Amino acid sequence: MAFHLGVMRRMAELGLLERVSHVSSVSGGSLIVGLVLLENNLVWPSSQAFLHEVLPRLRVSLSQRSLQWGALRQLVRPRNLRFIASRANLLAAALKNEWGATMPLGDLPARPEWSINGTNAENGRRFRFKRHDLGDYLSGYADAKCYPLADAIAVSAAFPGGFGPLSIRTNKFTWLKRGWDAPKGSEVPVTPPFQTLHLYDGGVYDNLGLEPFFDAGRNAPKLPETFILVSDAGLPLGSNPLGRPISPFRLKRVADIMSDQARALRVRTFVHYVTQAPDRGGFVFIGCNASGMDTALAERAKTFPTTLRRLTLVEFDDLVRHGAEATDNGLGA
Repeated sequence: MAFHLGVMRRMAELGLLERVSHVSSVSGGSLIVGLVLLENNLVWPSSQAFLHEVLPRLRVSLSQRSLQWGALRQLVRPRNLRFIASRANLLAAALKNEWGATMPLGDLPARPEWSINGTNAENGRRFRFKRHDLGDYLSGYADAKCYPLADAIAVSAAFPGGFGPLSIRTNKFTWLKRGWDAPKGSEVPVTPPFQTLHLYDGGVYDNLGLEPFFDAGRNAPKLPETFILVSDAGLPLGSNPLGRPISPFRLKRVADIMSDQARALRVRTFVHYVTQAPDRGGFVFIGCNASGMDTALAERAKTFPTTLRRLTLVEFDDLVRHGAEATDNGLGA
């Protein structure tokens, strides 16, 4: 989250936040976009507002308050004990009760258009929330204007083994679906094949959140004449001993390798697209250590653990500064 704020800081210093038309997010990216909007009365901030109002306030908030403990505190309410196995619901309650995210998706600004991405565990597809609708192309889409913003954001933290999942009862919505490549307006009512959908972190499906904007198969953008900036704060796969012969960590290691390779293919495809013409986009990643950057800072950022605990002011400032330096490299500044 702090790294992404550093990317936004450099964009703001370059006067670019006003030019953002679409945002697609997973994991900490969804959380931080949500907090940025909450700190600015659900309005996408101007570059000056971000630098002088939003960023300083979030610096204080994220160094004084823990989203992790905020979620656990929700268990003091007996009605929340049912969420002990689906802790994304506890995070959603913390966002509502402690961060003031009590509004529905319909209150989000029209610009930039924001896709909050999850992963549908039932069909393995990207499940996204937008200002007006939610769903995936297999299940269909339903009206989302009254769906809680906090619940949609909390999906971003629903990573298997940590938080998650967040559940949706399909009978609470009217679902519509149209044929592949069929024109808008041809939607027909459908009944999803599952009564309950279990939604995990969008990073399980696409750790970069690229799919709404970029067609990897055609190596082309889905939105014409669009500059795509990717901010990747995912922890790189490190080298670790395999462990004992009979150990669940061996299976986890294999799963991590498969996930890392899927992510690497998306990265290589997009980087190839960008290097063909630099005005197409930029790729910014945590741990970047190019010429002129703080080497020690880059190494600390690359190995910094991903948690929802509160940061110290030094940690926050270091990660934000690294995000800003990495953006210079990713944009060729």
